[in-house]
Amino acid sequence: MQVKHTNAQRRSLLRAASVSAAGLSPAAARWPGAARQARVLPLRAIPGRAQTIVDRFRKPLAFRQQDFDITAFGAKPCKTRMVEGYVAHHEPGQVSTPVPDAPDCYGAIAAAIAACSQAGGGRVVIPAGNWLVKGPIVLKSHVNVHLARGAHVYFSTDPDDFARYGEYDCGANGKLTISRWQSNDCLNYSPLVYAYGQTNIALTGEDWTSILDGQGGVPQANGDCWWDWKGKRKPGPRQQEAQNVVNQRNPASVTAIAPGLTAAQIALMEGKDDKWRTDEAFLPTLSEAGVPVAKRVFGRGHYLRPCMVEFIGCTDVLLQGYQLNGSPFWQHHPVHCTRLAIRGVHMDSMGPNSDGFDPEACDTVLVEGCTFNSGDDCIAIKAGKNRDTQFGPTRNVVIQGCIMNSGHGGVTLGSEMSGGIEHVYAQDIEFRNAHWATDSLNTAIRMKTNMNRGGFLRHFYVRNVTMPNGVALKPQVYTPLPGSPIPNRSVGSSAGAVVTIDCDYAPTADNVRTRPPIVENVHISGVRVGNVKTKDGSFSCYQALLLLGPVAYDYNGPAGAEILPIRDVTITDCDFGNPVNVAQPWFVYNVRNVKLTNVTIGGKVVNTTLSA
Repeated sequence: MQVKHTNAQRRSLLRAASVSAAGLSPAAARWPGAARQARVLPLRAIPGRAQTIVDRFRKPLAFRQQDFDITAFGAKPCKTRMVEGYVAHHEPGQVSTPVPDAPDCYGAIAAAIAACSQAGGGRVVIPAGNWLVKGPIVLKSHVNVHLARGAHVYFSTDPDDFARYGEYDCGANGKLTISRWQSNDCLNYSPLVYAYGQTNIALTGEDWTSILDGQGGVPQANGDCWWDWKGKRKPGPRQQEAQNVVNQRNPASVTAIAPGLTAAQIALMEGKDDKWRTDEAFLPTLSEAGVPVAKRVFGRGHYLRPCMVEFIGCTDVLLQGYQLNGSPFWQHHPVHCTRLAIRGVHMDSMGPNSDGFDPEACDTVLVEGCTFNSGDDCIAIKAGKNRDTQFGPTRNVVIQGCIMNSGHGGVTLGSEMSGGIEHVYAQDIEFRNAHWATDSLNTAIRMKTNMNRGGFLRHFYVRNVTMPNGVALKPQVYTPLPGSPIPNRSVGSSAGAVVTIDCDYAPTADNVRTRPPIVENVHISGVRVGNVKTKDGSFSCYQALLLLGPVAYDYNGPAGAEILPIRDVTITDCDFGNPVNVAQPWFVYNVRNVKLTNVTIGGKVVNTTLSA
């Protein structure tokens, strides 16, 4: 077996790997971790293609039976203290962090992984105790990095520590790593746990006392923390250091980075103001302009936070049985990976953009027995953005036996899906929404795209899910483009519906809107939504369904593009409880053949077909 090239067109930069999986020990140990603890719902048999996906994970990964304890390579535990920081995005509180003179275990962990790899593989063990790591943990083929019970890894809060060890020396920007930031390729700060082009790798824990801590809300000596880079900073000298503020290091014109563009292309990319020069908009502009990744240099002087765990171009991957806290950005972001399982992982990070699990352009993925307390979507399936679609679609994903509490969306597809998403199966999930009174789950089943993200979303199946505490009872309305046929602040597309299909997601965020999305063949059954008691009555949601198809007005590409409605959706044998807006239980725009069969809303059974 060989690992596929991560990007053949950029092979000289990305250094694609080719490794053999031969010679593995048939007696290698399994790593059950905490998966059995998390599986609270009985898993039903899945027919057809979905069962074939699950069957591909029946044979466990195998590793040589040799342990490499990091203390044998010089690692020393540290003491910790409590300091003032953020427990959630701009929610102050006491947080644990290593004391100022704590020893750094980066070198010891790197040496243990290197020795393990050179020996042919095995298990790198991080024992019980507190460990400070001032740099990334980089996995290699045939290595399982395992956290013992009671092991707590604290990653450094200093961004410079993740611009020291990358393979690409970018001068003042640091030694950087090939990464993806919101589905666009770049050279940036290293993810805190990283692998590139490897095969047969694992990150495991003994139980949920095995903790990876990104310290996203813990301040550095200067008072700054990772989460501040999102924006909404307190007034002061560092207020401009954020991803959503114009960065003067970015050029004043697109022509400086792509001189071959026409005047019309430049006008489209730059739009009517200079917000394209913010780091979060500059990177997708580089993609639109066709700038190669070698010239998409961020790192020091820029404010794109790294993911906590990011694996790119890897095959046979296991994530299992640990807890993850305080992610700087997305918690788990596998890109272009094949046969990846995440089991029994407790994701608890309430920072900005703290998506729990975001598989992107991956094939054959199993998510099982995980719990999510997320500052953004719990699961968000991705597939590239703008012109970065070289890895193709995400396909063949099974999600089962999971619990979703806080988050923007529970099971979400998009919004970065330019390469397409297909064959996703979700079943036996409890959208528990335990914090409904203070930090509600916004929506449970969510699909989102727009005229920039485009792509296709098809063959999405959801069945047998429960929502004992419903979802958000208040809508979060969106702002359409000026002149849109959708009235301003009239559609609660970001929160309040149990099922949300939003094909006009954040239209004001993108200057280039040339890719009409396609959403079709979505099948949802067996949804049971409970009510919660409020001072105004018992309610389950604001609306049962929100189906906002592509808005043709938003398109600004060449004439003649086909803009299709949301189509061929079935919702069967569901009870949506008692919506606040029971008089208008659904919103539909540009949809065709949405069939409701034996659907109960507000105590009334509905059998109808929606088109608009």
